[in-house]
Amino acid sequence: MTKRLIARRLGHPVDAPAAFEALFGAAAAAFWLDSSDGSGWSYLGAGDPLPTGSGGVLDALADALESAGGPGAVDVSEAPDGMAFRLGWVGRLDYELWRRTAARHPELEGSPGGAFLAADRMLALDHGAGRAWLVAFDTADGIRWLADAEGVLAALSRHRTDAAAVATASAAAPTSAAPPAPTSAPSVATWRHSDAEYLALIERCRTAIRAGDAYQLCLTNTATVPGTFDPLAVHRRLRSISPAPHAGLLRLGESTLVSASPERFLRITPDGIATTRPIKGTRRRDADEREDSRLRRELVESDKERAENLMIVDLMRNDLSKVCRLGSVRVTALLQVESYAQVHQLVSTVEGRLAEGITAVDAVRALFPAGSMTGAPKLRAIEILAALEGGPRGTYSGAFGYLGVDGALDLAMVIRSVVLGPSGATVGAGGGITTLSEPREELEEVRLKSAPLLRALGE
Repeated sequence: MTKRLIARRLGHPVDAPAAFEALFGAAAAAFWLDSSDGSGWSYLGAGDPLPTGSGGVLDALADALESAGGPGAVDVSEAPDGMAFRLGWVGRLDYELWRRTAARHPELEGSPGGAFLAADRMLALDHGAGRAWLVAFDTADGIRWLADAEGVLAALSRHRTDAAAVATASAAAPTSAAPPAPTSAPSVATWRHSDAEYLALIERCRTAIRAGDAYQLCLTNTATVPGTFDPLAVHRRLRSISPAPHAGLLRLGESTLVSASPERFLRITPDGIATTRPIKGTRRRDADEREDSRLRRELVESDKERAENLMIVDLMRNDLSKVCRLGSVRVTALLQVESYAQVHQLVSTVEGRLAEGITAVDAVRALFPAGSMTGAPKLRAIEILAALEGGPRGTYSGAFGYLGVDGALDLAMVIRSVVLGPSGATVGAGGGITTLSEPREELEEVRLKSAPLLRALGE
């Protein structure tokens, strides 16, 4: 009997933070893939952790998709138009997964390289249309959950309507309550590399590039902030400070990822169209409109930033060509500026059609880790950076998102992100180094990218 997806449209507005807390707050494994800038869809849900054996997280995902029957085995015809994620698996790929994908190290048993959950229920929000759906499979548990969740959200909606009416008869209820302030005094962030050390590492990158060992190196640094943090409160503050198209909260065990990522690593549609959108090139935003426009023009006209972006576009074209039909890979957008709360970014788009027999998981193996966070050529850049950075990046520089039961995939880069654990938080930041890099400007870029993340932690 074919498994079927059920989608029930709600007839009232939904407050996303309140809904997440009410429906999934107690779940050990939960997700909120959050278009916090209101540009698309958000998916909030929960499920059981996906067991990962000695083959690592990508083998586990491939096996799970095959066990589910593969694309087409689940009837998703009830899914509303535009809802790209139709249940499946949600999780993260850690940067050190490169030891399996890029270097093919066979000795990595016990290092899964990431973690996923099997998402069998969720709340889907279409921000453009202002609509919401509860989604589950047509199992007894799924149907029971739909009824329970509908009651919970109806009660929340009535409560919000009553509260808004008391506050003022003319004002509409806000999309979400104001993000709470930090509950404790801020801790001091400790960086793996001091400013002086990071500047010295930049020079070592430039020396390696001048020696012909690489064309570009994406050098990163990691800050550690001790303390105990409420992940949902951190996410609410971050989405207010720095709304982004690929934001999210992902709780798996004792680790929670909170992200305000602007960058898509890889998207694959059910019919096999693969898209990657590397970001390389950054300028700060400015409150003065004239200065902000000048900074935007400066980004577009920068030889260094354009060269950096073009090198990564070429790398991603090469990676996609490994899994796409001959002649299908093309650059559909080049050196476009996208503006976010804190920064202007230079973005390009590369697309291709997967070759016959190639799955979304196969494509991830070919492309991971993303060239925008390594440099070029990729493998040599990875090796150089591993020696320079003095420790693992962890989840930072990896990817997070979903693999659907229909074979669709959408993974964002783990950048502009915080990883929360029992004893504290980590924040990663970095930038692409070329021979044209000015070290002090590169250091300032790290500060610029990390500032909203540290602020969300109360720094």
